[in-house]
Amino acid sequence: MAPSKVYLFDEIAKHNKTKDCWLVISGKVYDVTSFMDDHPGGDEVLLSSTGKDATNDFEDVGHSDSAREMMEKYVIGEVDVTTVPSKRMYVAPGLGGSNPNDDKPEFLIKILQLLVPLLILGLALAVRSYTKKE
Repeated sequence: MAPSKVYLFDEIAKHNKTKDCWLVISGKVYDVTSFMDDHPGGDEVLLSSTGKDATNDFEDVGHSDSAREMMEKYVIGEVDVTTVPSKRMYVAPGLGGSNPNDDKPEFLIKILQLLVPLLILGLALAVRSYTKKE
């Protein structure tokens, strides 16, 4: 048995299109390009698992034993685990990424979640007091 080819994670992540799709699952690299049309969950499921370690995505679905056996024909090598980022945010193709350290939008949403109900309550009380006077 020949030694398995070892790929750097950045090289694998470049294969993220319908006509060129590689996945990393349990340390192995799979070229699933020819399986895109046949995947029961559709090609979008596979594309959303590119550019990251897809092991959790794969395991969460609960694939059958036959699906696991079928995967073996798509193995093209192994990932160099030292090159896999510990956490990587998925950014849909065509969308700009945001800086994960930028908490401003999240903070703004929390403030709005507090202020909007208070403003509605204040408006309701103002309308009630105005209509009671007449």
